Amino acid sequence: MEDKTKIPLSAAEMSGLWTQYMGDTIVVCMNSYFLEKVEDEEIRPIIRWTLDTAKENLSIMQDLFQKENFPIPIGFTEQDVNTKAPRLFADTFFLKHLSQLAVFAMTASNAALTVATRPDVIAFHKRILNKGIELQDRTRDLMLKQGIYIKPPSIPIPDKVDFVEKQHYLTGFFGKKRPINAQEITHLYLNALINTIGKELVTGFAQTAQNEEVKQYLLRGKELAHKYVELFSDLLTKEDLPAPISLGSTVLNTTASVFSDKLMMFHVTAMVAAGIGYYGMALAASPRRDLGLKYLSLIPEVALYVEDGANIMIKHGWMEEPPQAFDRDK
Repeated sequence: MEDKTKIPLSAAEMSGLWTQYMGDTIVVCMNSYFLEKVEDEEIRPIIRWTLDTAKENLSIMQDLFQKENFPIPIGFTEQDVNTKAPRLFADTFFLKHLSQLAVFAMTASNAALTVATRPDVIAFHKRILNKGIELQDRTRDLMLKQGIYIKPPSIPIPDKVDFVEKQHYLTGFFGKKRPINAQEITHLYLNALINTIGKELVTGFAQTAQNEEVKQYLLRGKELAHKYVELFSDLLTKEDLPAPISLGSTVLNTTASVFSDKLMMFHVTAMVAAGIGYYGMALAASPRRDLGLKYLSLIPEVALYVEDGANIMIKHGWMEEPPQAFDRDK
């Protein structure tokens, strides 16, 4: 029987592994700093577990890359974080950031698993998925215990099964709008929550950025996140539903360099690019036209922000190039 681990990596498998490697090097940098600064002894074990998991992931991928004679990405190293820098975030931010990391890990591993064919690559992404689920369980349980978990809105249980009978179900601009459905509520809540956490992250990053161009870019990201939080929250409150509420700023007042500008730029642009995918899913799941148009209008604005970030990284020589096809014209 053919040994499927000898089959060359496909472009999709290269992409998934390369992206995961870059992300895990950021996880190591950030959680090394978090572990140094955390004071809450209930949060500390989760940070340590996440850090150890990321290091294990990197070791697995390095072995796989070496077997394939694939150049190991540089990613981010101890040169991109100052663990001795003053404290930038409160402990509650560490927990919220870990919770968001779990969501991103599960989303990325699910996408990678749909296109992977080699058993060793499949097994690796299943590991990522299972670790993401475990991290979500750990953070959710502790956030519930500490009273900082922001639950999605509740709606009444339907009293019967019903079917859509009129085109009125799709309207949203003129006349009476129907109440938003459970899927639409979920996406509004999720996108408001993601932008709330993102706003705190980019606020801290902007406060400690050393390059003025990077600082202004991050401040622009802060304003975008604030605008989107208000947009999604307003859409929920207009339906008499609660919006995710911030428990107050978790960003402290240090301006000392904690993470390199290179790391902060990559992390923010990758996070915002992932947001485009969430808006696309929300668009597909929101049949009410006014909601669909809202998401549709955000995608070009966010894509432009990501492109501007890529241009800054290219300008400073910070953008590591992912695997690409041959240039046949050359």
